[in-house]
Amino acid sequence: MRRRPLSLVQDDLVDYEKAMERMTDLVGRRQRDECPDTLWLLSHPQVYTVGKRTLDQHLPDPSHGIPVVSTGRGGQLTYHGPGQLVGYLIVKLGEDEGIVDYVREVELRLVRALGALGVPAERRDTPAGSELLTGVWTAETGRKIVSIGMRQSRGVTSHGFALNVEGDLTPWDWAVPCGMPEVDMTSLNRETSTAMAMERVRAAVAEAFEAS
Repeated sequence: MRRRPLSLVQDDLVDYEKAMERMTDLVGRRQRDECPDTLWLLSHPQVYTVGKRTLDQHLPDPSHGIPVVSTGRGGQLTYHGPGQLVGYLIVKLGEDEGIVDYVREVELRLVRALGALGVPAERRDTPAGSELLTGVWTAETGRKIVSIGMRQSRGVTSHGFALNVEGDLTPWDWAVPCGMPEVDMTSLNRETSTAMAMERVRAAVAEAFEAS
């Protein structure tokens, strides 16, 4: 894995649409070389975000009251909410890199972070003809703990990952996450049976991404 230091930006709870506005600004600035490669760590109020390939039958029942927002990233439906660590990656790729290459790197860096937090994890290769297995799974229980959806524009990445740390996992059950009806979504607290401090998780993720 190549060395790729990032500039770290941190916020607490940020409205999803406001975050998209800021992310779009960061992407434009990075395309113009006005800012460095950046990792932005934050959380969102409850929201479902959907990619272009999300099927109608995978959407949640609107009676739950959680908004559903269309997004330009890759991937399918994802849930965001308090207790989840979201990381947006605004990175200028090398001439020999594509977005799929970088997503693989993101997976491996998150595997490293989870290992440092005491949760062995793994990325998975996609069998031919199957739904894309982007993300990170726990090695011992086989549950999905990180969702990833990214895109690139003019050589710069945007969007990123969502790592479940604490909080209520029930909203995942009200929809079909990642286009996978049988997936079992999990969190650090569920896997360790302890209350893991968000600050500790942020620090481990920042270290894994060489972000400061």
